[in-house]
Amino acid sequence: MEFEKAKEAFKEYLKSYDVNNGSIALKIRHTYEVIRKSEYIALGLNLDEENIELAKMIALLHDIGRFEQIKVYKEFDDKKIEHAEFGIKVLFEDNLIRNYIADTKYDKIIQKAIYNHNKFKIEDNLDDIELLHCKIIRDADKLDNFRVKKEDEIEDSFPVIYNAKTINYEKISTKVYEDFMKHQCIKLNDRKTMIDYWVCIIAFIFDLNFNISLKYVKENNYIDILIDKIEYKNSDTKKKMEDIRVCAKEYIEKSLKMKE
Repeated sequence: MEFEKAKEAFKEYLKSYDVNNGSIALKIRHTYEVIRKSEYIALGLNLDEENIELAKMIALLHDIGRFEQIKVYKEFDDKKIEHAEFGIKVLFEDNLIRNYIADTKYDKIIQKAIYNHNKFKIEDNLDDIELLHCKIIRDADKLDNFRVKKEDEIEDSFPVIYNAKTINYEKISTKVYEDFMKHQCIKLNDRKTMIDYWVCIIAFIFDLNFNISLKYVKENNYIDILIDKIEYKNSDTKKKMEDIRVCAKEYIEKSLKMKE
């Protein structure tokens, strides 16, 4: 597996896109950061060199469908074009995968990992190695989503729905709040307000697969950082976000103790 060659092929692919676009730039950095986090998780799991390199290759390619999505639709909207499935089409139907990796023996693992990286839950009937790499890329992707939301402008993540004048006054939908308090991830169709979208990111903690991933969230203080990034001027929203803070931290602590 020639990972450095694959990175060069990725750079060539990006020449078709406007790297000065904030959303494109966000996804380029996200890709490289997910590579680092996939390697971090794989090393933490004591995987062999082959599987570490495979985890990095999957991370490099996991969001390749995002760039066309942004170029055409100007937003991250999987209702219009499902970026994971589109990425698979680009890689395997258009045979772009051979620009990145010559050996075909990894194709099914890569396909399954990319397909499942953004789904609400991992599909059934995967073999052990497919399931492992699905879990690694899902965790790495979520961990870097926390970094993105910490460091980048909110409007680059949500360019269409973001409204600087109203975000501080928006409410949490009842179902989104209740699902979070039940330790459940938020379904995309249940998100109605900008705060719902924000809570959806924080709820990623409930779908992290590995102890090392939960520790990473805790050590980087992402719960406090994300919650405190918005100034909540609606009193009900402010109270519920404090409930969410407590719920999230208690969940992480309890989960870490159970996995010790």
